[in-house]
Amino acid sequence: MGGLFESQAPRPLADRLRPASLEAVVGQEHLLKPDGPIGRMVKARRLTSMILWGPPGVGKTTIARLLAQASDLHFEPLSAVFSGVADLRKVFEAARARRAGGQGTLLFIDEIHRFNRAQQDGFLPYVEDGTVTLVGATTENPSFELNAALLSRAQVFVLNRLDEAALEKLLGRAEAEEGRPLPVDADARTALKAMADGDGRYCLNLCEELFALPEGTMLDTAGLATAVQRRLPLYDKAQEGHYNLISALHKSLRGSDTDAALYWYGRMLAGGEDPRYIARRLCRFAVEDVGMADPGALTQAIAAWEAYERLGSPEGELAIAQLVIYLGTAPKSNAGYKAYGAAVRAAKETGSLMPPKHILNAPTKLMKELGYGHGYAYDHDTADGFSGQNYFPDGMERQTFYKPVERGFEREIRKRQDYWAKLRAERQER
Repeated sequence: MGGLFESQAPRPLADRLRPASLEAVVGQEHLLKPDGPIGRMVKARRLTSMILWGPPGVGKTTIARLLAQASDLHFEPLSAVFSGVADLRKVFEAARARRAGGQGTLLFIDEIHRFNRAQQDGFLPYVEDGTVTLVGATTENPSFELNAALLSRAQVFVLNRLDEAALEKLLGRAEAEEGRPLPVDADARTALKAMADGDGRYCLNLCEELFALPEGTMLDTAGLATAVQRRLPLYDKAQEGHYNLISALHKSLRGSDTDAALYWYGRMLAGGEDPRYIARRLCRFAVEDVGMADPGALTQAIAAWEAYERLGSPEGELAIAQLVIYLGTAPKSNAGYKAYGAAVRAAKETGSLMPPKHILNAPTKLMKELGYGHGYAYDHDTADGFSGQNYFPDGMERQTFYKPVERGFEREIRKRQDYWAKLRAERQER
């Protein structure tokens, strides 16, 4: 009886519009078109194990189901969130029995990254001997979350978030299914697609909410925002989205694109990122990418960080925004960063060379007799305040680690260095 009533239950719009063929899947033509990598597999009827990597609501489950259909394979779905070793064992036993009867099995594992390393290793024998064709779906970067052994036996395909054209196709299908247009004006329709944020399932859920409004409703953008719930942007502070956005912020600043940097800063805040983490990374940027081209950048970074700690949110976030603007518009130099790296490498390569004796203190009589401090020239006693003595270890050639650029304050530093190099050469000639 439960099955009978279940068949009469209303189905969500997203379920009713689930594509019936690979050709009907929107937004993933780069993979599914006849000359695409998955399209070629289907045409040749030689399906290999694969990992479908992409954001939610872009068709991973649908594609897996349609691949099984197109390849005459039994579709066996499994969720890594709700399944364990016992469930996998049953699936593999059933797949073996099915194989003995002449039918293959497509094992679809949703959220495959949720399985631990041992569970992932457990797939390998069954994938290798052809008991199952594995199709895993993940929203996380497979190179971080999946075993290398599993990745070596499966192709990774990247699914795109749905663009505006793909979302418009879904809106058209929803209207055709309901037999009436969505109750929104042109601007609200554009806003609706933006609210979906590339997620087709969420887009159709929004449509379902709108079709449920009273007859005669017509919403503008403001009305749409009131009628449906806008979700937060996709952002996982512990996963790849976190690192992608901080990388985008950092590189936008390095490229002196202040407006883009402000956008990525806003995206991180909208996703719930801790402003203290952003402040710490901006502090690093101040020394790594601005450096001595503008020594004030570090001061500004510390000040913005402290301002946030004193003000809290949301007022303190403005101090960090001001820092983003300062860093984006500052002259850039990584000369100090490179100098530090070169000096550390040289220190490791040269071992335990002693400083030259003339720059060592000699607090005891024995040390004086051994020549410690002998011949040291006190720079302040010289006419130029510069003795030109050697401060590198004896036997080590002088090296130039710090090479300031012709930008910002480092232009002035370069003049100073050139002046000292000239004096040093003169002193050594005497």
